[in-house]
Formats: sequence, C-alpha cells, structure tokens
Amino acid sequence: MPNGMNRIADKRAAEPGPEAEVVVLVHGLWLGGWVCSLLGHWLHASGFRVVRFSYPSTRETLSANAARLARFAQSLDARTLHFVGHSLGGLVALRSQIDHPDRRPGRMVMIGSPFGGSHAAARLGTHRLGHALLGRSLREWMADRPAAWTGPRELGVIAGSGRIGIGRFIAPGLARPNDGVVTVEETRVAGATDRLVLPMSHSEMLASRRVADEAARFLRHGRFRHDAA
Repeated sequence: MPNGMNRIADKRAAEPGPEAEVVVLVHGLWLGGWVCSLLGHWLHASGFRVVRFSYPSTRETLSANAARLARFAQSLDARTLHFVGHSLGGLVALRSQIDHPDRRPGRMVMIGSPFGGSHAAARLGTHRLGHALLGRSLREWMADRPAAWTGPRELGVIAGSGRIGIGRFIAPGLARPNDGVVTVEETRVAGATDRLVLPMSHSEMLASRRVADEAARFLRHGRFRHDAA
C-alpha cells in the first residue's frame, strides 16, 4: 500500500468512535457542575467516561432545565448513557427523561433527591426571600410532581441519614431519619429498582467514595451492594 494510503488508514483507525458508557452528572440547587468533581473522579476510576452538566438552578423552570439537559445529552456520542443527579439534579434528570426520553440504554441514580417533596423547602418558601432562594425549578417540582417513576430506565435511589445540614435550622422539626436537608421518606420513589440508605449528610454524599462505588455498581448491574449499609 502506498505511504499516503497508510497514513489515511492510520488516521481512520485513530478516530474515536462512540464512548461505550458515559455518565452525566447533574448538580443540585445553588451550585454548579464543579461540585460533582470528586464524585466524577471516583466514577471515572470505575471505568466510566464522566461529563458534568451545569444549569441555572434558580432562574429557569424545571421543564426548561430538563429540556436543556436533553439537548446536552443528545450531543454526546455514547452507546450507553447514564444519569447521576444529586438533590435537585436528580429531579432535573428524572423530568428530562419524562419529557424527552433518551432511547439509548442506560440507568439513573438519584442521590438525596426529594422526589416526594421537601418539608425544609416548603418552610423556607413561606418567607419572601426564601421563596426566591428556592428558585423556579424546585418550586415547579413541588407544585406538580409525578406519583411514581414509570420510565423504561432502571432507577436507583441513595438517601442519607447523617442529619447535618441547613434543613435542621430551617425546619427544626425535620422528620427523622434525614440527611440534614431531605428526609429519607422524601427520597422514596415508587417504581424505583433499588434503594439504599447510608449514614451520611446531604453534602457529604457528593464527596463519598462509598456513594460513588454504589452508584457505579447500580449503573453496571442495576442493584446496589447493600452490605454494611
């Protein structure tokens, strides 16, 4: 084969194809994609390609952010696409799959997400400043949330029971167990494939190797480990 043809063949062989498994990380209220850096590091160490999605968590509605996530997901060259969302991020990911389902195979994990509503958020929203702080996305979810998850993707739910967080000050009567912001009961999702409660606070779960390992296991196998939980 002439040298020129060799160069063409080598170039084609080096061109990347679709990534086998990609995980989209979705952050929570008031934050940005950077907050998922450590979680992304651990998931990458487990063999996934990881990308972080950032969105205006207070300025835009949940529906608008869900559509924004769907467009972002469509731009990814992946054969298998997973979603992992922390707190409000889990609700954005869920709403995105309800309104704009991605037909590629993959699973979802929600970490500390108040699927059943948030007592702490409701208390905060009774004040004018608190109402503004909650933002449009969380308020939309609380006003109109589904009763169950009925989508085709397997859904794993991780809740925390560490009890350290601002929710204890906003709503002193926050039901136990809770992660300091969201109660364990508020994370319950009818239709979820598996559920796990770990002794960690709401923010601590973002920096936990255990949470990352459990999320990775669910994304691979559709089940958490559960041992020593």
